[in-house]
Amino acid sequence: MARGMRDLERLEQIVALKFLGIPLKRIKSILDRDARELPEVLRSQRQALEEKRSWLDHAIGAIQDAERSILPGKQADAALLKKIIEVIEMQDSAEFLNRYYSEPAQAKLADRWAQFTPEMQEEVSKAWTQLFQDVEASLDEDPSSEKAQALAARWRTLIESFTGGDPEVGAGLKKAWSDREQWPSTLQQQA
Repeated sequence: MARGMRDLERLEQIVALKFLGIPLKRIKSILDRDARELPEVLRSQRQALEEKRSWLDHAIGAIQDAERSILPGKQADAALLKKIIEVIEMQDSAEFLNRYYSEPAQAKLADRWAQFTPEMQEEVSKAWTQLFQDVEASLDEDPSSEKAQALAARWRTLIESFTGGDPEVGAGLKKAWSDREQWPSTLQQQA
């Protein structure tokens, strides 16, 4: 194959992978190394796009709910608009936090998030909020007391429900939590 044709083929590969959202640095390493890595990269990128689609579906659903609830000539309910903002902020937070997880862990989280409805998010948020309140109310407790141990068990259960017991997801969560001072302010407030 002539050099010009090989160059054109490589350019087409670069354009296609860039279109899929793969960073140029990553594209270079994919194309310079073994082509057998490409299917894994494509699978990972597909999962990332599916996750993004899931978040967009949640945001669209929140907007549709707001549209149906706003009566003509009436003031919009602030709670409806707040829900839209929460859904969008949840998406932004998830995208930011991906930097702490390996690609396989991101894929596992994407699968979990695809099934995560805003109602489920609200339920989990309430469980964490209640746990934090209970911990604050129990700061004077002996850590070995039954009450403190029950709080620790609730904490572990919530962590387990997030990680699904997966060590890679758990490692990413630990990295993210230890770097929380670097999080955007909205994510810090949520935490």
